[in-house]
Amino acid sequence: MVTQYKLHLQSLVLLISLVHLCMPVCVDVQSDTEGIVGKAMKLTCISCLKREEVSVTTFVKWLYTPSPTKGKNISYLIYEYNTNNSNVEDNPFKDRLNWNGSKDLQEVSIEIRNVTYNDSGLYTCEIRRKFGFELYTPIFEVIKTINLTVKEKASDDTTAIYSEIMMYVLLVFLTLWLLVEMVYCYRKISKSDEQAQDTAY
Repeated sequence: MVTQYKLHLQSLVLLISLVHLCMPVCVDVQSDTEGIVGKAMKLTCISCLKREEVSVTTFVKWLYTPSPTKGKNISYLIYEYNTNNSNVEDNPFKDRLNWNGSKDLQEVSIEIRNVTYNDSGLYTCEIRRKFGFELYTPIFEVIKTINLTVKEKASDDTTAIYSEIMMYVLLVFLTLWLLVEMVYCYRKISKSDEQAQDTAY
């Protein structure tokens, strides 16, 4: 019993030490494309670095092109990031933009506060990275587009509905399975008790 306890304790210490060695992982996810009037909307833009130990300088530009139905196809520079955060002064968003990026600049997202119908359109996230190797400085560029549509109410998420149905089905199934197991175990124990009593007499 003591050796088993020591083994469990050593395994626990090993697992805790491995957890400390784990590094966060960057996952490139797509942005939501549906905004709700009056709510905040996060425009997600992620560009994962393959080699984090290499020094890199990151430049980010966010451009906004209104929907063609509103007139000419003109793109506005709405946000720019280089060495320090600098919100572009003259743009249709005024003081409604927030920087929502990560410290390591793998995520360079922005958030629009108090979304309006006029915010519908095409958003372009341009990421330019300059890597600092000793012999040369390669430049890596990523361009991502988000076609935002603004609605009055959020549309139903079919995935959420299906997952909720599956959750209830699983709950019912697991409850029934637990009841069957309890009845089975009770019968088995009562039979073994009867056999023990029979052998005792």
